[in-house]
Amino acid sequence: MDNNKEYLGKTEDFKAEYEVSRKEPFWVFGYGSLCWNPGFEYKQAVTGYVKGFSRRFWQGNTTHRGTETKPGRVATLIEDKEGITWGRAFLVAAEDKAALPYLSTRECQLGGYRTYTVNFHPRPSFFQTSSYHNSISIPDRKNALLYIAVPGNRHWLGAAPLPDIAKQILECRGPSGPNVEYLLKLADFMRDEIPEALDEHLFSLERLVRKFAADMKVCLKSLTGDTSEETRREERQEPKAVVPSFQFASRVPEKKLRCVNM
Repeated sequence: MDNNKEYLGKTEDFKAEYEVSRKEPFWVFGYGSLCWNPGFEYKQAVTGYVKGFSRRFWQGNTTHRGTETKPGRVATLIEDKEGITWGRAFLVAAEDKAALPYLSTRECQLGGYRTYTVNFHPRPSFFQTSSYHNSISIPDRKNALLYIAVPGNRHWLGAAPLPDIAKQILECRGPSGPNVEYLLKLADFMRDEIPEALDEHLFSLERLVRKFAADMKVCLKSLTGDTSEETRREERQEPKAVVPSFQFASRVPEKKLRCVNM
């Protein structure tokens, strides 16, 4: 990605450099479980996107959403010069001594990810509607720490037919819970926080998982801890028809397009 100015390079020594300087706060961009479960203290959270990447469930996981004998699948990023990946960025205080060691253990040592830096673009509507507009100034793009799993790491699973990936996600679970919970929470985050953004890979997997679960008479919400009567009634209903979406829309963040996932 030498010609992509959005991508600033691998920074495996980021922690060491930060420990030396400790002069400024820094941003961490999450596009998977960090979106709803960062696990560290932060000063501010902002939704937005990074360019030059697309999200894929190609990374295996044996420590959170799977096991050594039955690894789950979690999200990573692949290089895509036309790609846009939405997520959430967290501002960590300069004096914070816990966030980086925690992330290093969670993402690198256990997850098999590497550390990179990219340009993070906050969602434009954040500035238009936020009550902090007059008190907090954030540039239209900011360097952010990013964790990516690349081919060759010990957990890498790589591409596979979407139905196969969906079945694997539905069948696996680990110490942090069912693999399907990871997928559904990420899809919910995208719909709730960034409804104008589309992600064909993510939402196609969600549709397939829901279809397979319905065929198998598996209650997804019960599987993820929701056992209310309303949930059981919803799960017994026939799946609704899927309205097709268009891939190009995910590459135009300025458009106010709502993702229809039925």
